[in-house]
Amino acid sequence: MQRILLLMAVLAMLISAGCSTTAPPTNIPDSHSTQASHNDNINKDPKPANANLLSADVLEVIDGDTLKVKLNNRVETIRLLLIDTPETKHPSKPVQPFGPEASAYAKEILSGKKVKIEPGISERDKYGRLLAYVWIEDKMVNKMLLKEGLARVAYIFPPNTKYIDDFQQLQKEAQHKGVGIWSIENYAQEDGFHHNRIKQEETASKENGDCTIKGNINSDGEKIYHTPDGAYYEVTKPEKMFCTESEAKKAGFRPSQR
Repeated sequence: MQRILLLMAVLAMLISAGCSTTAPPTNIPDSHSTQASHNDNINKDPKPANANLLSADVLEVIDGDTLKVKLNNRVETIRLLLIDTPETKHPSKPVQPFGPEASAYAKEILSGKKVKIEPGISERDKYGRLLAYVWIEDKMVNKMLLKEGLARVAYIFPPNTKYIDDFQQLQKEAQHKGVGIWSIENYAQEDGFHHNRIKQEETASKENGDCTIKGNINSDGEKIYHTPDGAYYEVTKPEKMFCTESEAKKAGFRPSQR
């Protein structure tokens, strides 16, 4: 009888051990889905809390850094904070290089859109315009213009300096790439855009007969210019001659890599 009871106890222990086998872990994040989520967020700007954002409808894009919106049932003129785009509608200034491009880009991304407005700490300028950062979904328009080389960092007046470090970094990257306003030497500077300096430089070069830069269009349709010290200068047959590199860049040509 004792042997039977002992066997029954052993069987009970074996059954209990089998039932307590550790179940496989669940809800472990898949490495591919985790990486995809990271990639989705890599190009997004850190957005402020919704409590700091105001919903608005874009009514009109005036130029690269100014727009009209319907906000709280009234029409407001918004001036984008901390940036400046070349002029297209200034009463005493001519249309400046890359001004039309900045306006066209702003119209492309903003016209008819619903946006979020993040007002600055000092909300209005001397013209009564609302100073703000403008958001389209997870992207800030101010930053988008800087990244494309269609604006420069400008009008840095505390306390409206929340994103200044990010803005200056984006400007450095655009300068390094030589895109937009940074494709023309000495055009965009800390105190504004110097259209007259470009004209003076080009006029002086033409008067001195210094048009030695060769502009060539390769078989892929790519516009490339060659300076006299370039590796391919002597063998290049120019479609167009330029007096300055600024003039070549303005015409859509890029420098030869050699």
